[in-house]
Amino acid sequence: MPTELDKDIQRFTSAVTAPGQMFETVPTMRRGVEMPAFKNAPPSVAHYFAHFANEKKDVLFLVDGDLRLTFGQVYGAAACVAHGLVTKHGLKKGDRVGIAARNSANWIIAYMGTLMAGGCATLLNGWWTGEELAYGINLCDCSLVLADPQRAKRMEGENISAKVVVFDHGVPAEGLEPIWAEGDTAMKMLGELGPDDLATILYTSGSTGNPKGAYSDHLGVVSGTMNYVAQTVMILQILTERGEAPTVQPSALVAVPLFHVTGEIPLLLQSFALGRKLVLMPKWDPRQALCLLEEEQITYFVGVPLMSYEMATHPERESFDLSSCKSFAAGGAPRPPEHVTKIKQAFPDGFPLLGYGLTETNAVGCGNLNENYMAKPGSTGMPSKPLVDMAIMDDDGNKLASGEVGEVCIRTAANFLGYWKNEEATEAAYTKDAYFRTGDLGYLDADDYLFIVDRKKDIIIRGGENISCIEVEEAIYAHPAVAECSVFGVPDERLGEIPAAVYFTHKGQDLQPDELQDYLREHIASFKVPAHVWRASDNLPRLGTQKVDKRAVKATYAPSITAV
Repeated sequence: MPTELDKDIQRFTSAVTAPGQMFETVPTMRRGVEMPAFKNAPPSVAHYFAHFANEKKDVLFLVDGDLRLTFGQVYGAAACVAHGLVTKHGLKKGDRVGIAARNSANWIIAYMGTLMAGGCATLLNGWWTGEELAYGINLCDCSLVLADPQRAKRMEGENISAKVVVFDHGVPAEGLEPIWAEGDTAMKMLGELGPDDLATILYTSGSTGNPKGAYSDHLGVVSGTMNYVAQTVMILQILTERGEAPTVQPSALVAVPLFHVTGEIPLLLQSFALGRKLVLMPKWDPRQALCLLEEEQITYFVGVPLMSYEMATHPERESFDLSSCKSFAAGGAPRPPEHVTKIKQAFPDGFPLLGYGLTETNAVGCGNLNENYMAKPGSTGMPSKPLVDMAIMDDDGNKLASGEVGEVCIRTAANFLGYWKNEEATEAAYTKDAYFRTGDLGYLDADDYLFIVDRKKDIIIRGGENISCIEVEEAIYAHPAVAECSVFGVPDERLGEIPAAVYFTHKGQDLQPDELQDYLREHIASFKVPAHVWRASDNLPRLGTQKVDKRAVKATYAPSITAV
């Protein structure tokens, strides 16, 4: 049965999407299929910045340590970066610009400036090794890479085709000096950029080895952003009716990487329309997060499930006043249902929330919030209004009935266009009716709530970070002593799951588990290195196809973890 909140959401969805209203929808064609898009959406992300940043130019936007910048100051700095990229570095419309840096105000300004100059913001994983960064840069044919000193050092000696420009954090005019120039490029580009132009590339670790570059046009990124804005506007109207709306400026703590889609779209881009203050913390620390939530009167927190749980169970939790924070959202990984109650008990003035979206959907998918989440803590919620069309499908692309388990498929105008230079993977990712195949198995209940039950893709989700088992296996096989290996996920109370590996060496070769881990750290990011490694004394079991029988390997070795 629909809850009162479900009814309220339906009522406000009808109101805000009606003809003449802010979120009115009109048909658009994507992949040969008609689907809804926002009639009043800005034609590009650059137009979105120009409208909302100037509308709120005197409102505080970014807090980065001692640095406090308004929307107007940030937009002005981004306009200087846009002009600098074009006049100093020859950037042309559609050129891919890699950004490799930790979270900071200058990361955000570099991202904005790239889009405002007509470039494609290519978001490199800041945790990657130099080898991985080089792969991502070369895969997407970046002409330019903007890197902070730490990432630039990692890339030294790597074969990179792009020009690497080093910028730093701190005061924008100083840290961004190598790409800074005053001029009118951003204004001119507003007359040239449109919905079909290339906007972003984000990297996704699927089940097929090396990361793929998922590229989107401006229509996709703007649609994903505006769908989030529409949801937030509806929830704020509901809370206002109930007398529960926040009375301070909307604000959020940035504790997730901006190079991932959760940081980019629902957190960063949505904030322009909401006039929301963003408080950045360079490295996750639960006590520091509690301090910032109190000091900055944070109203919204989002992170991987581990983060809100660590704050809820922190021994000093009671010494902080967190009454301004109304939402404790999580995404990127499942949240154990028992955590939902603990979080609500720890933060009685707020509610836990859960979102479900993917890089390929520009973060759009489902949401479960407030009393609905308390009632169905095992669900990722209902498809997000007003754009999301969700279906559960079998392997042949046929829709399944309510309650039947199949692959979760999402169709919206926000979906990505494809994987860069990989038409085969792009074609496999979509059904003939333009639904994106998520690789997750689940079902919709009678109330249209999604429950994820398993994954089709061979990936591990470690604290919200996707790890391709095949990519790690390929890194292990690159060691000359390894004859066979298998990588799989094992449960972890803190991170949800972590990678584990079993390997068998060539005859006469000696390779200890710690030696293999040291080797892997030189080639793949540390979060991908298996935390548990076993050396097998015999060949690994195989299936009839002669592939390693991963289930049998896991069943043999994984139980020993709890025994230690």
